Amino acid sequence: MIEKTNLLSKVWSLRLTINKYISREIFSIFLVTLSIFIFIIMATRMMGITELLVNQRVNPWHVLKIILCLLPRVVIYSLPVSCLMCVLLTFLRLSSDNEVIAFNASGISLYQMLPPVIFFSFMSYLIASLIAIYGVPWGNRSYKDVIFRIIESTADVAVKERIFCEPFDDVVFYVNSFSARERTMKDLFVVDKRSKPNSNTIVAKRGKILSNRGAGMVTIYFIDGTIFSVDKDFKKARTVKFDTYDLNIDLKDIMSSIVSREKEPKEMFIGELIRNLKSTPEEVAENRQMGIKLFEMFSIPMAIFFMGIIGAPLGAHIRASGRTKGIVISLFVSLAYYVCLMSVRYICEMGVVAPSIGMWIPDLFLVITCIYLLYRAANDRPLIIFSRLPFRHVFTQQSIGTKADDQKVEQADTIEYIGSLKAGKFHRHDCRWAERISPEYRISFRSIQEASDKGYIPCNICKPSWIKNY
Repeated sequence: MIEKTNLLSKVWSLRLTINKYISREIFSIFLVTLSIFIFIIMATRMMGITELLVNQRVNPWHVLKIILCLLPRVVIYSLPVSCLMCVLLTFLRLSSDNEVIAFNASGISLYQMLPPVIFFSFMSYLIASLIAIYGVPWGNRSYKDVIFRIIESTADVAVKERIFCEPFDDVVFYVNSFSARERTMKDLFVVDKRSKPNSNTIVAKRGKILSNRGAGMVTIYFIDGTIFSVDKDFKKARTVKFDTYDLNIDLKDIMSSIVSREKEPKEMFIGELIRNLKSTPEEVAENRQMGIKLFEMFSIPMAIFFMGIIGAPLGAHIRASGRTKGIVISLFVSLAYYVCLMSVRYICEMGVVAPSIGMWIPDLFLVITCIYLLYRAANDRPLIIFSRLPFRHVFTQQSIGTKADDQKVEQADTIEYIGSLKAGKFHRHDCRWAERISPEYRISFRSIQEASDKGYIPCNICKPSWIKNY
């Protein structure tokens, strides 16, 4: 009884050591991959952020707030590919170093190596759920608020040279030359439509933007220009020339579409989405958009969970040294998921499929892929779905048309079983694990009896003892 207890204790200790070993490998790669993808996505926005900081003289604290508000959305779309890549690279390294073979030779199957992967995927799922439910709506809403604060301090941020822009509601600007440092403009063309009875068109040689935060007012100071005023029926018009003219704009009018407007679906939390879905007719486009955002909060975190699981059988089955092919395959699978997600989102927006069904289609694709890969890898079967790809030799047991393969075929008639001096196990000559045994540890047998007499035990994967020896 004591011996049995000691044996069980050793088994559990071994499994705990293996789980810690795999977990440490996964988390170390995960932190690196997630940081890289966050940096890549944020780099696409850095030009605009740099312009705010350098050219528009925006407070660095506001710029930091903008980056912080963008992070939740960036992280939620970086997690799927990061989770897949870190697990795949972990098992790819274990496979290329023959550690997977050693585990199998010790009676540890792929399923027994999954607990750390499942734990990691579940933790990623919980983190992604919190970010999707709370972080993303907060970030989207806070981003608009920060932009408004920037406009309060530097109302000229939205003014661009030689571009028609509308920094204020119903006030259109065209500026031929603009100095952000001095906040001066040359050759201005401004159309003010805030007055309902008539509209005013102002043409001036020079101008300057003045901010009065105490009065909550922005003043556009025009020098040497003309005002063309026309009523809405175009029946009356007048022209006024001036040396100086002040156009006052209340800060409450500045980008009111950002602050005073109703929240967009991407800025709503779960409770707000549910309430608005109940009060909005199903045939309205806004109802479909809210449905998409609501179900995305649950479908994307679930996709992250399955992405992590998929990486284990995929990485364990790849025959490749180095991480380049693992990275390429991770990007390929992730791209397929993102394309599927974008396509389903478009179909749901068109009303072809209800969001409650359509947003789960990418997850269904991942579930089927996960089950298929686990079944094929655990039973040591080739991945048929990759058999026609240009890099199919990575997933197969042998390359086609090589001289070494021809020699293996010729030896198959004379060598029935292959043993490993290091692991103390023997395999069928066509077993996947037999092909991975290093030449210095390889030994050949003509029968099961010969292998057994020399103290070798049969492989748990190919099970040579089940095959009749002729």
